[in-house]
Amino acid sequence: MTATLIWILVALIAIGVYLSWTAGRLDRLHARIDATRAALDAQLLRRASVAQELATSGVLDPAASIVLYEAAHAARQAEEEQREVAESELSQALRAVFAEPQQVEAVREAPGGEAAARELTEAVRRVPMARRFHNDAVGAARRLREHRKVRWFRLAGHAPFPLAFEMDDEPPTALVDRAA
Repeated sequence: MTATLIWILVALIAIGVYLSWTAGRLDRLHARIDATRAALDAQLLRRASVAQELATSGVLDPAASIVLYEAAHAARQAEEEQREVAESELSQALRAVFAEPQQVEAVREAPGGEAAARELTEAVRRVPMARRFHNDAVGAARRLREHRKVRWFRLAGHAPFPLAFEMDDEPPTALVDRAA
């Protein structure tokens, strides 16, 4: 009788430790999502700021400046629900403005243009990486949250279900090809 109670107690403690470990892992994944989302937001803001700065510098032709400025401004001011669409539109505007290598060369030849083009190139290269890191963290948390033990024992608590950030983040080929 005593041996049976001891084994039951050991089993319950082992299950409790396992559930506690799983809850801690899920908590770490949620913290990682928060960190990667902050990094993604920083890279998106940097890209929009550089694009807006370049649009107002007078280096681009007026039509390209207006298109780029409006897209960058919309991306910076977008509400959370519209952020993915606004960032995708900024990517499309960047590809439209820098579709031709001549446009990139014109920017580089202007005073201060080399630094601006380099900064924009770095910004458009970092956005896809930051988005990939964020979406990988979201995928890991989703896979863990789909397990029955997490649902049955409510190990996720009241944390919202993690959502991936889906946007068009393809950089302008003329801008990236020149830097490579």
